[in-house]
Amino acid sequence: HVQLVESGGGAVEAGGSLTLSCVQSGYTTDSYCMSWYRQVPGQEREEIAVYEADGTRTYSNPVKGRFTITHDKPQDTTYLQMNMLRPEDSGVYTCAAKGCWTRSVYWWGRGTQVTVS
Repeated sequence: HVQLVESGGGAVEAGGSLTLSCVQSGYTTDSYCMSWYRQVPGQEREEIAVYEADGTRTYSNPVKGRFTITHDKPQDTTYLQMNMLRPEDSGVYTCAAKGCWTRSVYWWGRGTQVTVS
């Protein structure tokens, strides 16, 4: 069955870095784009980074220039490198597999907590 499993979250001081990982299994990963979402308490979940089928990467304005999404195809793993972290980056980070053309999310991970103090 399909699984997206995140890891790498934790607590870090402002200005620090973390790298999140999302291991994908159970489906043909080439057929989908990968996204990272973030949910801050009291706010809706927002998409912050997308890795497109052609390798293009897009970012939301709050993380642009600080976060980098990459995809290791042989390992079926998508990463989110987060630098210059701020307290407002705290939240639950979730990876998702979405249709590259439909833009609909088909599968979600369970999320990993990031706390920046």
